[in-house]
Amino acid sequence: MRDTENSAQTHGEAVVASPRRPREETARLGKELYERDIRRQVEADHHGEVVAIDVDSESWAVADGEIAAVDRLRETHPGAVNILCERVGYRALRSFGAGSLRRMG
Repeated sequence: MRDTENSAQTHGEAVVASPRRPREETARLGKELYERDIRRQVEADHHGEVVAIDVDSESWAVADGEIAAVDRLRETHPGAVNILCERVGYRALRSFGAGSLRRMG
């Protein structure tokens, strides 16, 4: 088993995680996956929710918040460490005064 930073434990079995990527690389890969594969699947029905994307497996999960989305993703991919979260329909996960990308009117 690898060191604890790069592994996860579940149900008594070791689950080895992918090596941790630099944050910038995880963000770039996650944004590419979101735009290419995920956005069109979630935009209509999940506006304002959070998508957690495992950039190594290209798996993702949607939930009301960041922690819930990551927890849901890790139910099926317990070793996921290179995860990007995106808020559906917004430019950023968190913002100060910025609004939705949806057009009003």
